[in-house]
Amino acid sequence: MPMFEIASVTILLFVALLAGSVWIGLSLFATGYILLSIFKSNIPMDIFASGVVWGSIIPSPLLSLPLFILMSEVLVAAGLGRSLFSGLAPWVGRLPGGLLHVNVVGSTLFAAVSGSSAATTAIVGKVSLPELQKRGYDRQLAMGSLAGAGTLGFLIPPSIIMIIYGVVAEQSILELFIAGVVPGLTLALLYMSYIGLHQIVTKSQPKQDRPSMQERLQGLRDIGPVAALIIAIMSSLYLGLASVSELAAIGVLGAILISIMMGQFSMASMIAAGRRAVRTSAMIGLIIMGAALLNAAFGFLGIPKAVAAQIAALGLSPFLLIAVLLVFYVILGMFLDGTSIIVMTLPITLPLVTAAGFHPIWFGIFVVVAVEISQITPPIGFNLFVIQSQTGENIGTIAKAAAPFFLILLGFALLLAVVPDLALWLPRTLQ
Repeated sequence: MPMFEIASVTILLFVALLAGSVWIGLSLFATGYILLSIFKSNIPMDIFASGVVWGSIIPSPLLSLPLFILMSEVLVAAGLGRSLFSGLAPWVGRLPGGLLHVNVVGSTLFAAVSGSSAATTAIVGKVSLPELQKRGYDRQLAMGSLAGAGTLGFLIPPSIIMIIYGVVAEQSILELFIAGVVPGLTLALLYMSYIGLHQIVTKSQPKQDRPSMQERLQGLRDIGPVAALIIAIMSSLYLGLASVSELAAIGVLGAILISIMMGQFSMASMIAAGRRAVRTSAMIGLIIMGAALLNAAFGFLGIPKAVAAQIAALGLSPFLLIAVLLVFYVILGMFLDGTSIIVMTLPITLPLVTAAGFHPIWFGIFVVVAVEISQITPPIGFNLFVIQSQTGENIGTIAKAAAPFFLILLGFALLLAVVPDLALWLPRTLQ
């Protein structure tokens, strides 16, 4: 089978469909169907309707996906960002970097109850960006730190992307969640270190009044409900008290209780949150089904084996293989969303890295970091668009502001390859 012809047809078809404003899921489905029609017309297409396509969205761990999305939407509707800012400001304002750390710490906290990078960026940035500008902080660093910190929504559990990886790779989602904790906190500390060093070197940090003990205690009360929800989710996760779906249900209940405590609960807001969750879940489901057909087409055409054989023939070392895959994922991330990247590439890349001696759970964390990078790379980095909607700046300016955090993510991905125990130590310890 001429691999060059297949690759050319695949790329041209997919790009043409996307350029024609066809939804990504439908573009994936159509590309797979046309590939089989051209190169393997003897395969009966009805087998996909009964097995490959519908079978891709029925694994039980996927039941948790709509619930985690709903939890995130309920928290967004509750206006959690203002409580995070007011609660964290008295505690981080005196650090080198000052209130810029609210972007990182706030994103870390919200990531632990949302699972979405775009939602994390939106909820934290809605409050932090105007406040930081009003208080005289560097606008570029404020936008860049928010873009970078918002990506933690994918890495710190519960994570929507980890659920998708776990289903496609047939790995334990609970183990993936646990594996994401140490890398997530490490990445947050790297972000904070860069912010602090930047402010020390440039001496651009505005003066901050020393907060009183009363202000700090009030801050703890403001972030208390979120902290309680995080403790409930994490303790259920680490103690094995709940399955992934039960964990998601706990999260939704906790989000509704927080909404009530903050005085933001109403049937109208809950219905709106439910509708947004349904739209997002349906979009992800369509992408998974479309990618399932395309991956089945690749399998029938022998593409995964051919690609694996080509890469194996290069004789790359394990670290160099990971570096090449990182470049590959960064390029893909410039044009595709994280869900599409994972479900399209995993049947090819996962066998390669496991053959090189890497653990599938570790590779899940690595892929999540690679997908995080796609969130802040133009032209379709979702975090960049979220910040654009909040600031009115052009994408180029925001991408330039996010560039240092892009480099931190790249370096962190390579650090994971050098020190895989960053991801594997905690799951191994809790076994």
